[in-house]
Amino acid sequence: MTYVVNIHEAKTHLSRLIERAVNGEHVVIAKSGKPLVDLVPHHEQTVIFGGLKDQLEYDDSVFDIDPDIQEMFYGDTGASAR
Repeated sequence: MTYVVNIHEAKTHLSRLIERAVNGEHVVIAKSGKPLVDLVPHHEQTVIFGGLKDQLEYDDSVFDIDPDIQEMFYGDTGASAR
């Protein structure tokens, strides 16, 4: 079931709306009848550092300064700066 509320009502009854969303109800916050956002429960995501270890290959040149990017940030500094 979808429960649609306007922004004013959402501000007034936020705690109740959160409970409804946590309990599985689809809560939509609207402005002038136009849906703006869905209120959904948070789902914890586990971050695994090194999850791509041994799956990516690169050489040290990826850390070299790219002249095109340097120019985007600092303008044309001339060939002597490269």
